[in-house]
Amino acid sequence: MRTIGQIAILILLAAVANVPAAKADYAVLKSGMRLHISGYQADGAHIKLTVDGGIVEVDAGDVVAIEPEDQFAFPVAPSPVVSTVPYANLIHAAAARHGLDEKLVTKVIAAESNFNPRAVSPKQARGLMQLMPQTAALLSVRDVFDPAQNIDAGTRYLRALLDKYKGDLRLALAAYNAGPDMVEKYGGVPPFAETQNYVDKILRAVRASNGS
Repeated sequence: MRTIGQIAILILLAAVANVPAAKADYAVLKSGMRLHISGYQADGAHIKLTVDGGIVEVDAGDVVAIEPEDQFAFPVAPSPVVSTVPYANLIHAAAARHGLDEKLVTKVIAAESNFNPRAVSPKQARGLMQLMPQTAALLSVRDVFDPAQNIDAGTRYLRALLDKYKGDLRLALAAYNAGPDMVEKYGGVPPFAETQNYVDKILRAVRASNGS
């Protein structure tokens, strides 16, 4: 015969397994415990209770009453949230590895290639984060069109630019787009419409994603 503690464990296991809703009764035990049951059968000095973990047998004297219940259901675990951002896992990993906000990395990729891993610009910048050949070589990227390598290298490069400009995201983005030489030449964001629009677009997108 199973003990009251064993019965409770069976009930818990059934709940964890997300058993669907079913018509049921309550078995009220002498101990005060109320068990959800879907059926029962008296067998001499014992009563067999059908629970969602199986059938348990208790002494008839331990059952005080069987009370009806219309419906019960065990709680169902919520489905995990699935990101709709392409390469979200790679972005998350690279951002965490190099200490950047993954929303920033995501917005840079969106602006650079619109998440096209085979993108090639007229200036020969390549892949998701549009790495120039010399930059990719400097960062030891073997396959610039491989999403994992490209995202990691681009994130690492952006981190280095942020460190170079002491956390000034505006200058780091300008250097990512136009090159550090242009930022140094003009002493700030270069007066190129493309670069200025690029920087403003990403900063606005990051602020919007952070709710500010």
